[in-house]
Amino acid sequence: MGYSGRYHAASLAAVFLALAIGILIGVGLGHNVIPAARKDLEQSLKSDLSDARGRADTLQGQLNQERGFSDQVFPALVGGLLRGERVAVVALGGLPENMKGDIESVVGADNPTGAELGEVAIVREPPDRRALASAAAQGTPARTLARNPDALPGVARRMGQALVTGQKPFFRFRGAMLSRISGHPGNIAAVIVVRSRPADLNASRSAATDSLEGGLLDGLERAGRTPVVGVERSDTTGSSIGFFDAQGAPSTVDSIDLASGRVALAYALDGAQGNYGVKSTADRLLPTLRSPAGSPASAQR
Repeated sequence: MGYSGRYHAASLAAVFLALAIGILIGVGLGHNVIPAARKDLEQSLKSDLSDARGRADTLQGQLNQERGFSDQVFPALVGGLLRGERVAVVALGGLPENMKGDIESVVGADNPTGAELGEVAIVREPPDRRALASAAAQGTPARTLARNPDALPGVARRMGQALVTGQKPFFRFRGAMLSRISGHPGNIAAVIVVRSRPADLNASRSAATDSLEGGLLDGLERAGRTPVVGVERSDTTGSSIGFFDAQGAPSTVDSIDLASGRVALAYALDGAQGNYGVKSTADRLLPTLRSPAGSPASAQR
């Protein structure tokens, strides 16, 4: 379904580009072409434009049908898959507006998976090492963060675990490490990780941000048997899938704006492991899907 949408968009772009080129050629040659020939050219271009508009309407109708199909199929594929489970969103640097709806369609209120969005934590980037040091307990390595950047991964690791478990480091460091928090940690069944790293960091801030992100991901993955899924949209510029993979994230989804990506996200939150989506970094489009309850395939199990 995602491929079809991009095919339609590419087809429309090609048609209108050809028309634009034709019009420019017609304008450029207008003074050198005899009136009759110019009239024929204008009529031909108008006919092509009319055909292109008709083709565009047809393609848009097909795309609308596919979107409607996706909306109806999605609940059938993921209905009740995450019922009663609390899911956290950890956003490194920020949570882009255009991703909120994609995530909420899988774990937000009244979603078909049955999951609850229990926590949203926005991680401040680059990290404020002085603020983190001030928040740390006396006599701990974290207290030296202002002058000792090597202590940062350990603090971030502890905070990553605490974002899942709700243990003491969360309450100690949340003000210094998080720019925003809603909901609360504890009893988290799965974690969605979004990465929106600030641009134009200097070498020192970039290195500190690397340490922060690596430590947090390590801590999230160590917090019991909680699935951790790195996600992005299919139209994201500067993919983070390679980063998630390098950090050992068991699952990634590169296309949560597409119906297929949202299905893959639901299954990854339920424990499916792999790189799913439509980009070259993906292993496959979807995890192995379960047969709906009551189907012949499920009855044979």
